[in-house]
Amino acid sequence: EVQLVESGGGLVQPGGSLRLSCVASGFTFSVYNMAWLRQAPGKEREGVASFGSAGGITYADSVKGRFTISRDNAKNTLYLEMNSLNPEDTAKYYCAAGGNWYTLQPSSFPYWGQGTQVTVSS
Repeated sequence: EVQLVESGGGLVQPGGSLRLSCVASGFTFSVYNMAWLRQAPGKEREGVASFGSAGGITYADSVKGRFTISRDNAKNTLYLEMNSLNPEDTAKYYCAAGGNWYTLQPSSFPYWGQGTQVTVSS
């Protein structure tokens, strides 16, 4: 059974930083494309960043230069380092597996975690 467990969310002030983690189990992590997706209240889910199994990386334009995705295949863990956070980054962040890393299309990812809430507010 595929399991994705996110952690690291919380409340942060504008300009602050957070690091999200996602521990995966139930599948061979190293051969799967992985991604971070998010959904804000009243909005559709959107791709944030992806890391393909062969090393390709894609970022949404809205987070380029501020967010960094990484993965540790030895630990079956995906990370998202988020800097210079602003209120528009407030959303529930989901770890996802198995989709198209290049397009970051949320509907292409069949496996999702339960999500971790990130709130950016003063």
